[in-house]
Amino acid sequence: MKFSILFFILLLACMCPVLAQGSYENCCLKYVAGIKKSTKKRVEKYRLQETDGGCNRQAVVFTLRNLRTFCADPKQQWVQHLIADVDRRNKNTM
Repeated sequence: MKFSILFFILLLACMCPVLAQGSYENCCLKYVAGIKKSTKKRVEKYRLQETDGGCNRQAVVFTLRNLRTFCADPKQQWVQHLIADVDRRNKNTM
């Protein structure tokens, strides 16, 4: 009885590192439908999330001045306009 309990605990201890090796990327799970004009002005940068690796949804991740982020659908027209606006603002500051 003691041997089987010890074997079971040892088996669980070996399984934990194997399970922990999964992908824990910061992926977008849903999109925002839209944002306020004042929020659009506070967007500083963005990054594109591709469907490779651990993420299975294509998205644009916008970062605000206070380092908060939100995800948007790259196919939406307002998202494409915001990307162009952020690029224009960042080009003028460099």
